[in-house]
Amino acid sequence: MTAVAVYSYTHSVTYVTDNILKSLKDIIRLSGLNPNDFVSDWDINARGIQTWIETGDLESVSLEIYHPRTDALIFRWEIEIAYQWTGGDGSFYTDTDQLKYAIKKAGVVPSEAKYRLLTHTKTGRPDVSGWSRTSARSTTGMVKQSLGSTIEHSGLGASTGYWRHP
Repeated sequence: MTAVAVYSYTHSVTYVTDNILKSLKDIIRLSGLNPNDFVSDWDINARGIQTWIETGDLESVSLEIYHPRTDALIFRWEIEIAYQWTGGDGSFYTDTDQLKYAIKKAGVVPSEAKYRLLTHTKTGRPDVSGWSRTSARSTTGMVKQSLGSTIEHSGLGASTGYWRHP
């Protein structure tokens, strides 16, 4: 019985990790940016996100889209992790339609815009090769639009939102 629960949780972690990364790739691509850098770092990104979800240390994943000359934040997309895994019937979903609608509503970013992936983890989380500590750009003067739950697997899930200028 324990082996089944461990496998199910591992499956949930993998599903949520994969769909966080796919959602971020969609945000990059549909915002008018080139996803090549993101795709080339896929394994590093997956290793960090999956490790920290497994340990319960990942609180959120952020994609900062910023102007490279001014370093000003244009948008910040945030995916917050919800740890309510139940191991029940294996229900799962990813709300790609809601995400695509929100990206379209947010609008295409300037072609010269850049992006970077950040995570917010609990203090004392394990280090993961390829990841380093950094600070997020300020959202002062911006407002947050929440989309609600966008990824779910047996209670382990994620809610998405984005910061924008009013």
